[in-house]
Amino acid sequence: MDLSKIVTIAGRPGLFQVKSQSVGKIIVESLIDGKCSPAFLRERMSSLEEISIYSVDEDKPLKEVFRGIHDKMGDKVDFDYKKASNDELRAKFLEVMPDHDQDAVYPSDMKKVFQWYQILMDKGLLDFTEEPAAEEPAAEEAQPEAEA
Repeated sequence: MDLSKIVTIAGRPGLFQVKSQSVGKIIVESLIDGKCSPAFLRERMSSLEEISIYSVDEDKPLKEVFRGIHDKMGDKVDFDYKKASNDELRAKFLEVMPDHDQDAVYPSDMKKVFQWYQILMDKGLLDFTEEPAAEEPAAEEAQPEAEA
């Protein structure tokens, strides 16, 4: 799952997919309404690939948090995150990321994560199928045979 072409832009609702780049701006498509617009370099943009969530040990990439949501809830968020109270958001977030830093991750952050997950799932941009691991050569194949 490649989230490097999905961005959030400060001051604009929702998520955007990068379509093309030119000098001083990029063209983005809103994942909410499908409209294309320019985003200028002076605007604060963050790629979802670079976003992580604070945890008690080390920060967790957003990809892993999305995987936790998928493992617990499937393809649809199983509650109304828009109307949920802060306590409900915290309880649901504890289910998908039990080790998050409860002092540093705010309910507004949790709401965004659930919203982004649902937008990306609705657009078919999240893929949780496991990629086959590359097979390593067996130890006996790697060593040359001894001559008699």
